[in-house]
Amino acid sequence: MTRSTTDSMAVLTGMYAAEGEYLAAGGPGSASFDLLAPFFAPDVVLHQAAGLPYGGTWHGHDGMEQFFLAMARTWSAFDLLEQRFLATGETAVVHTRVHARSRATGNELTFPILQTITITDDRISEVHPFYWDTAAIAAACGPAPVHQT
Repeated sequence: MTRSTTDSMAVLTGMYAAEGEYLAAGGPGSASFDLLAPFFAPDVVLHQAAGLPYGGTWHGHDGMEQFFLAMARTWSAFDLLEQRFLATGETAVVHTRVHARSRATGNELTFPILQTITITDDRISEVHPFYWDTAAIAAACGPAPVHQT
């Protein structure tokens, strides 16, 4: 079945509204992920650039919850300044301009994120965010954690 642009837009706008409610209710560690869960497929996959403090691949609702916790540990503020949506069937593209403040350093920066989002059966099933400059974002957050081998 081919998804209409209107259906994809409804999923995206609903998810971003739910994310706003989730954050207003205290966000990760305080608010229930149940506000967001209806918008994500149970087997959702989120791919984050490896060079970011919250980099890696996050799987399922548990992975999404852990991702939001990692974001909260990284950023004391993460404001979506403006968004543009392009939805075509099962694939949507969202361009977002973000202003963020690092929890560790207090450094602030504004940067764009372009996400491709796959919507399957009225739920987000896969997300690929693309950052303009992952090195600048990582640098604003402070030194990379030291990993023991």
